[in-house]
Order: sequence, then structure tokens, then C-alpha cells
Amino acid sequence: MRTSKQMLSGAEIFFECLKKEKVEYVFGFPGGAVLKLYEKLYDVDHLQHILVRHEQGAAHMAEGYAKATGKVGVVLVTSGPGATNTVTGIADAYMDSVPIVVFTGQVATHLIGNDAFQEADIVGITRPITKHNFLVRDVNELATIIKKAFFIASTGRPGPVLVDLPKDVINSVCEFEYPEKIEMRGYKPTFLGHQNQIKKAAEILKQAKRPLLYVGGGVIMSGGHRELKLLVKENNLPVTMTLQGLGAFPMNEPQSLGMLGMHGTYWANQAVNNCDVLISLGARFDDRVTGKVDSFATGAYKIHVDIDPTCIDKNIIVDLPIVGDVKHVLAELASEMNEPMDLSDWWKQIEAWKEECPLTYEKEDGKLRTQFVLEKIYEKTKGEAVIVSDVGQHQMWVAQYYKFNHPRSHLTSGGLGTMGFSLPAAIGAAFGVKDRPIVSISGDGGFQMNIQELVTAVYNKLPIKFIIINNSFLGMVRQWQELFHAEKYSFTDLSESNPDFKKVGEAFGLKSYSTNSPSDVEEILDEAFAYNEGPILIEFKVVKEEMVFPIIPSGATVKEMMTKRLDPKEMV
Repeated sequence: MRTSKQMLSGAEIFFECLKKEKVEYVFGFPGGAVLKLYEKLYDVDHLQHILVRHEQGAAHMAEGYAKATGKVGVVLVTSGPGATNTVTGIADAYMDSVPIVVFTGQVATHLIGNDAFQEADIVGITRPITKHNFLVRDVNELATIIKKAFFIASTGRPGPVLVDLPKDVINSVCEFEYPEKIEMRGYKPTFLGHQNQIKKAAEILKQAKRPLLYVGGGVIMSGGHRELKLLVKENNLPVTMTLQGLGAFPMNEPQSLGMLGMHGTYWANQAVNNCDVLISLGARFDDRVTGKVDSFATGAYKIHVDIDPTCIDKNIIVDLPIVGDVKHVLAELASEMNEPMDLSDWWKQIEAWKEECPLTYEKEDGKLRTQFVLEKIYEKTKGEAVIVSDVGQHQMWVAQYYKFNHPRSHLTSGGLGTMGFSLPAAIGAAFGVKDRPIVSISGDGGFQMNIQELVTAVYNKLPIKFIIINNSFLGMVRQWQELFHAEKYSFTDLSESNPDFKKVGEAFGLKSYSTNSPSDVEEILDEAFAYNEGPILIEFKVVKEEMVFPIIPSGATVKEMMTKRLDPKEMV
């Protein structure tokens, strides 16, 4: 054991700090500016370095690990292009409030600003997309800065933090002491909600005839799913969830209305439009939920609970704000609700909406459809899998047709909508979660954006089920082109340029399958879930022109919701 104070190099201090933070995995790629760190890493045995094939993949793996576990994901890359390649992953983490710390190499301090080889102002580049970032100019500051980075990333509203490490700082030597506590003036997240505001929220809720809970990813991040379930079950409250909030409340429970918003269920959106009290819990009223803000839940008394005060009144003006940790506020709110509510009329109305417009798709024409595949995956996993969806039509079908019954079981790129997220994020999740199946679901377009990371999955023998939903189109873009852009399918048809995905998988060393027949799906899935010696790839060739319904056009209202493909006579 080292003593608390000892002369160490910056590289040694770096790994001692990660040890103090109990870091298990670092997703990274070596390069000139971080060679001293990789030299030291050669002898480090308290963490595992995961070699990626592209730095964007490293950032998404850190996100997948963080989303699946609640721990901080860690990235280590070199300067210049190594650092700039992480930008998309950092922006994705920022939009979805994912706690990651990205360590980037940098040229020596005396060369900064001289356009040195592989120099990039990564601090300046990422300032708008990080919760905070640091340029370490003195090795004596290194330990404190790393402590601050993990503290900032994981507290309050979580998010990405970047630490830029100049080459000479890594090589310098100083006395090492890791701070036990961090005090940062100007950064003191509010944990406890205002008691009087919580009491007022409870009184408003008790008087409601048509209440609705609008649940976002903040409930999952705070660990407040148990408190949410208690409040809901004891008061028989209807719950609708955002894309990031899926799994915060079990979707197989009768109180779940599924997802709301642009591709939410008909009944969830009607409930939002007709409720008299709307309680937003760890959600931010983003445009994919609200549509036209002037027409969003106009008859509702709006209560907004969020740990980030900047989210309050940002998109929707609310009647009662409560700033605080959602888990704590939910517990306090539940304790104030001391008698059952009679919501029988409200539930009759919700059930009528369900019957009026259920989720449905064509099942009798013998063609393979994504919805059918997802229903079969749910049957095989019984909601116990971690589903990592990419971005596009399949992402929305996943949200509609797979019942997420646990928190941290649905990982996807929400705010940024990053195609190429699923493949590497599933790898990160697989390192964090060892006792549940990991299923990556991508479209044929998104799958190719980080396809190189299949090597990482194969090398590490991760039992991930990589599923490609291949409709030979950039499906969601094609859908918008049909509905809103005069059916001009400009550069969205991939049928002539897609590779043979089965052969690609085999070339990467994966056991691979491909089918376009509904009758094959069950047998292939049985084989896939029985195989845990490494990753497996399955290509499902689905109907090319299928569309996701319902859809509320961008900036429109619930009244303009489209629930089926328009008849040509109705189209302008």
C-alpha cells in the first residue's frame, strides 16, 4: 500500500485517482499524447481497458455502461482527432444527462495555441456540450480536478465532463494526495424539494379528477422507481413515460399508458390533452413530447419536479415548480397522499381511448414486420433483457411494442438522436450487466455507422444479440419524405448499396443469421438466446415501406395526430 502522500508522476496519479473512484472499465484508444498513460496502464491491474476501434465508439460504450449501471463511464483518448472523434458521444451524453468522464490527451502546455501536431482546442470545442470541462495546466492540480470531474458528472443532473491532459503534465512529478471531499462554490445541487411546495402538490393532486403522471429519465437516474410505483399503485394513478423514462414504471402494469409524444400511444396523448393535473417527474417538456407548446395540456394544472432549475419554465410555463431530487420528492409526495382517490370515470375514458385506437399492424399477408419481431423478442425475454435501440423507425417500434418492466432496461439516444449509438452502447452495457441478456437493435443505416466495433464485441466474447432491422431504407427519413415532402425519396433508398449483412457478420467472426420469413423468427431467436459464447448477428429483412403510427407531425397538436397511412385521395 502506498502512503497517502508520495511523489508520483501525472500518469501514476491518474490511475491512482481512478482506483479511488472505483473505476472498473476504461474505454479507449492510444495515441502519441497519452503514451505515458498507456505505458503505465500496462502494469495496472485494478481496472480493465477496453480497446475500441474508433473514439466515437468509446464515448457511446461509456454511455451504455453508465446508462445500464448508474455508474460513471470513463473514456481515454489521445489529442487532436482522437479527442474530436468523441464529440458526438459527448453531445449525446449531454442531451440525455449521462454521467461520463472523458480524458483527452493534449500537446505539451508550451505548444498549446501553436497549431502543433495533433493539437485541437477540445476544451473550446466541447464547452457547449459538457456539464463542465478542465484543462490541467499543473500536475499539482491533477488529483483535485479528477475528483471534481467525477463529482460533477454524477451529481445533480448528471452529464459529461471532459478533462484535457497535456503531455508534460502527464510526465511531471508531484506529491500525491487524493481529496476526500470536494467543495465547489457555485455548484451545490438542490437535493431536498421545498416542503411547502410538495404539500401543495399533494393537495392539488388529491382534488384532481383527471390526474396524469408524466415520467422522464430523471426518475430512473435518481433511483426513484420504487417511490414512483408506491405513489402510483396506492392511488391508482395513470402514468405515461418519455422515451428515456420507459421502465421507470413497469409497462405490464395496468396503470401504464406507455409512451407519450410524437410516436406515443393514442391514449397517452389523449390523456395528456384532457387531464386536469399534469405532474412532470424528471422530464423536460421537450418538443417531441409537447408538439405545439401553446396547445399542450392547456386545461391542466402543471407541476414540474426536476433537480435542474434551468429546466423549469424553459419550454412550458408551469403552475408549481419543485426543484429537488425526484426520488426524494416522490417519497415525500407519496407520504402526503393519505386516502385513496376515486378515478373510475377517468379510467373508463382512458380505456375507451385504448379501444378506439389500439396499436396494430398487418399480420395476415405473410410478410415480416418489425413489430412482430419485437413482440417475439419480448416473449422470449419476458421483459428481462436490456434493449439497446438505435435511432429511427425501429426505435419507436421498440418503445411501442416491447414492455419495459425495469429501470435501466431501455438504452437509446433520445435528445441527439444519434444513429450508430446502439452497437457500441450495447458493448458498454454488456460490461456493466452480466446477468441479463443484452439486445442491440439497429436499422440497416445506423448499424453501419459504428460497424467497426463488432471487433470489440468479438474480441471480448460478449454475448450480445446484434439485431439488424433491414428495410433497405433510411426508414424514418423515408417516412417523412412520404408524409411531408411530396414522396421525393431523395437518397434514402439503400437497397442497391447495402452489404450482405450475414457475410459481414461472419467476416467479423460472429455467428450470423438472415431471414425475411415470419416463420423463421422464433427458431432463430431461440438459438440466439441459447448461445452465450460470444456475440451473434441476426438480420431481419422487413417490409420496406412500413410506417410508424401514431405520429403527431412536428410542431402540431394532438388533434392533428395521424393514426394510419393517408388514402391518396386525402393527400394534398
